[in-house]
Amino acid sequence: MAPVGGTAVQDHVALAEIELCGELIIAASAAEDRLSLECIDEVLRVYEEREN
Repeated sequence: MAPVGGTAVQDHVALAEIELCGELIIAASAAEDRLSLECIDEVLRVYEEREN
């Protein structure tokens, strides 16, 4: 049982990770095939140049 008095702890990093996982799940469920690495990076908002 949660303590009375509203002493809930919020982990902002964990909440952000959960949000990104949700976005990735939504993208994967909407895709007809596997997501490409570029698509995953776009969903996760990763913007770095890759060497081909």
